[in-house]
Amino acid sequence: MYKNMSDNDFKFSNAVIGLPLFFVLFLWVIYWLQIRFDFDFYRYGIYPRDFIGLRGILFSPFIHENLEHLYNNSIPLVILLAAMQFFYPKQTFGVIGYGIVFSGLITWIVGRENFHIGASGLIYVLVSFVFFKGIQTRYYRLVALSLTVILLYGGMIWYVFPDVDQSISWEGHLGGFITGFVLTIFYRTPEYSKPIVYDWQRPDFDPSSDPFMKHFDEEGNFIPASSDDEDIVEYFSSSHLVNYIITKTDLDTED
Repeated sequence: MYKNMSDNDFKFSNAVIGLPLFFVLFLWVIYWLQIRFDFDFYRYGIYPRDFIGLRGILFSPFIHENLEHLYNNSIPLVILLAAMQFFYPKQTFGVIGYGIVFSGLITWIVGRENFHIGASGLIYVLVSFVFFKGIQTRYYRLVALSLTVILLYGGMIWYVFPDVDQSISWEGHLGGFITGFVLTIFYRTPEYSKPIVYDWQRPDFDPSSDPFMKHFDEEGNFIPASSDDEDIVEYFSSSHLVNYIITKTDLDTED
C-alpha cells in the first residue's frame, strides 16, 4: 500500500550528510592503503568474460587508478548520494547495492578485455535513477531535481559511447546508465499528493448549475429564494457584522 506524499515527507537527517561522506571516505582509505603498502588492487577489477573477473563486480567501484581518478569521482558521489538519501531514502541502499551488481555484470558481459575499475559506473546509476524517476513521478520537486542533475552532469552522456576516450570504461558507464533506468521501473515510489482543485476552479464549471452559487447575482449580491433565506439576509443586514476602526483620537480619548 502506497500513501500520498507531500513536501513534509522530505526531511533532513544525519544520513543525508553521513552516508555520502562515509562512502567517499572509505574510497579514500582504500586508495591510501593501495599507495601506502603498494597493494596491487587493479587485478580485483572487472575482467570481462573471465570467471575470476567476476569478483570485480563487487570490488571495482572501490578501486581507483590515481588521485585524479578518485577526486573526479568523489565530488559527484557526495552530491548524488546526498540527493538520493534526502529525496529517496527508502530506495537509496537498494539502488546502490543493485546498481553496483548489475552495472558490473553488464560491464563483465560487454566490456573490453581489460581491468575495469572505478566508481563511475555507480555514478551513472545514480544520475540515471534520479533523472528518470523524477520525470516519472511528475512531482515538481523531483522534476526540478531531475533537471538539476541534467544541468550538472548532462555532459556525461557522451561517455557511454565507444571511441570517445579509449582510456575510460564506457562499458561501465553504459551499464550504469541502463541499470539506473531499469531500477526506476522496479523501485516504486509513493504517489505524491497533487494540489486540491475545487469545482469552481475547473474550466468547465457552470455557476448556474451550482446549488450554492445560484443564490448570488453577477455582482455577488445574495438572492433569497425562500423564507429561510430571507432570515439569513436579515441577519447579515443587521449589526451582527461590523468592521471596527480604532483611530489615534479614540486612543487619546480613552487615556
